[in-house]
Parts: sequence; structure tokens; C-alpha cells
Amino acid sequence: MPSTSRRHEMKRLAIHVSNILQLALKELRSIRADPVMFVLVAYTFSIAVYTVATGANLEARDLTIGIVDEDRSDFSRSLLGVFGPPLFKTVTLITPAEIESEMNAGRLVFVLEIPPRFQADVQTGRQTGLQLNVDATAMTQAGNGSIYIQQIIAQEITNLLAGREATSTLPINLVTRARFNPNLDSSWFSSVMQILNNVTLLTIVLTGAALIREREQGTVEHLLVMPVTPVEIMLAKMMANSLVILVAAALSLVLVVEWLLGVPIAGSLSLFILGAAIYTFSVAALGILLGTIATTMGQFGLLAIPVFVVLQLLSGSATPMESMPVWLQWTMRIFTPTPHFVVFSQAVLYRGAGLDVVWSELLFLATIGASYFAIALMRFRKVIFG
Repeated sequence: MPSTSRRHEMKRLAIHVSNILQLALKELRSIRADPVMFVLVAYTFSIAVYTVATGANLEARDLTIGIVDEDRSDFSRSLLGVFGPPLFKTVTLITPAEIESEMNAGRLVFVLEIPPRFQADVQTGRQTGLQLNVDATAMTQAGNGSIYIQQIIAQEITNLLAGREATSTLPINLVTRARFNPNLDSSWFSSVMQILNNVTLLTIVLTGAALIREREQGTVEHLLVMPVTPVEIMLAKMMANSLVILVAAALSLVLVVEWLLGVPIAGSLSLFILGAAIYTFSVAALGILLGTIATTMGQFGLLAIPVFVVLQLLSGSATPMESMPVWLQWTMRIFTPTPHFVVFSQAVLYRGAGLDVVWSELLFLATIGASYFAIALMRFRKVIFG
């Protein structure tokens, strides 16, 4: 009897697996027959990744600075030579009366005012100061550029007080070593983060749209009369769409990020694909859940957009999690899988972490994904099979 019962269980399991595979193949054929969706996936993981990485640089480059020289000393004239490329594109000598007009017109981001007798006051130890006017509407340039200008001026003042050999006589030599991104190139960060964002967006869109398309075209009724279960239908849709996303993400990492942009991938690509598969399982379940709430493609789009925006902006891919309120950090980490996927991906792709380091993030992803799947399945049964 036990062996007979086990054979029946194995046979039922084989039937379930066969149904899931057949339904998944149907989903893949539907995606292949939709050229708009195919072009969207190809564009999102190729041109979109490249343009975001190369077009939205966070470094302060090609800055414009004006200098109001009321001192007319050797020191003030030397500053005209230190503000040069590639950090500064234009160094302009202006008068005090031109400050407002130049900054209002947006021609200058920075204006440095050097007061009369500045060099003499510095050399004699009298209290003096410099004024740096900043156009703070360019937030990245204003923040990073101000730091660079302060460092340049501090170095020039040090040289003025102690001579050109001052740096060699300092008792402390501070050596900065930037790990994982030695050139501090923002494209190394933005390209990978863009792939993660695209995985989130397209997994939600593809799975939710697959269900909405079935309901709008009336083909979901065909599924209802077939000998398949809600679990099989859900798993098939999630597997097929996740497979497309995983293949596109892997090709984007190798061809666009590593080959075209020259960003080194430090960790294991297969480990990243494993974590991405668990993550897409979670997000695909969320897409199914949204697809059961909306009844048309328009409603689904309006519902998916705010969900994606929250997942992206509060995941740690755009801004550090540590900069958010503590209650929001815990909320995102408990109820959403995206922060765990970002931490996992950065550890694997940037720092070359192994499974022994990121296993806890994979566990969180699997737990949250199982919760999403249970809720989506309950909703799916009620709406589609109710």
C-alpha cells in the first residue's frame, strides 16, 4: 500500500509539472508573438541601461566658476591657474557688479570673491575670509564642487604659508583608497542599479499584463475548463515571464555593463542569477496580485506605477537606506523584497561576496516571496476561479 500511494503521488506530481511546463510554453509563445513587448524588453536592458549610465553622471565635471579679484596679489592670480580641466571648464574673471547677472543667467555655478589685502592678511595672521557663491539649483555640482573648491583653496593657502614643499613636511600622510570603484565613476553604480530597477519594473508589468490580457481577451475562460489548478496557472505565468527577465538581465550585465561600459563584475554571475530568480518570484507574485485587483490594462498601469516608484525610491538603489527614518527602513525591509535584493546584488556584483555572506538576504527574499505568493494565490482563486 505505501508503495502504491507513493506511485500515485509521483504520478500526480508529474502531471502538475507537465501542466506547468505546457502553460509556461504557452506564455512564452504569447510573449514571442507580441513584438511591442519584445522590443520593450530589449530596449530596457540595452539602450536604457547605457544611456542612464553615460548620460546621468553624478561627478562634478566641467564646472563654471567666476573669480572676483579685489586683492590683485600673486596668490589671487595663482587661483586662476588651479581651477582648470577636467573639473572646471570655464574660469572667468568678473567684477562685483556682474555677480548677480552672471549667476541669474545660469552662466556661472560658482563665484569666488577674494577681498582686498587677502594675501597680506593671511601672511600676517590677521583674520580674513573668502566668499563662495553657489548656484544650488544644480545640487550635485553645488555639493561636490564646493568641497573640491574648498580643498583646492586650502592647499593653495598651505603652500602660501609654508612654501611649495609644505606637503612633504607634514607629520601625517593621509592615503585614501577607494575600493570596488577606484575611479569613483558613477556609471559603475548607475548601470547596475538601472538593471535592478528594470528587473523590478518589467517583472511586475509582464506578469500582471499577462493576466490582464487573458481576462480582456476572454481566454481565461479556456483555462477554467481545462484540468489545471490555480497554482499551476500562476506558477506558469511567473516562470515564463521571470525567465525572459533573467535572460535579458544576464545579457545586459555581460554585454552592456561589463563589455560596453567596462564595469568589472567582481562576483559570481550564477549566484546573482540565483538571487534574481528568487527575487523575480516575489515580484511576479506581486504583479499577479495587482492583476487580480485591476480589470483593465489602463487600471493596471495606474496601479503598478506608484507601487514601482515606492519600491525603487525606497529600496536603497537611489538613496542609502540609512538616510531614511528608522520606521521606514524596517517597513521596507519587512514587507518588500527590493531592499534585500539591492543589498544582495551590490554585495555579489561589486564586492564579490559568496553564498556564505548573502545567504540571509536570500532567505529574506524567499520568505517575503512565499508570503506574496500565498496572498496572490488567495486573490487569484477568488477573482478568476470564484
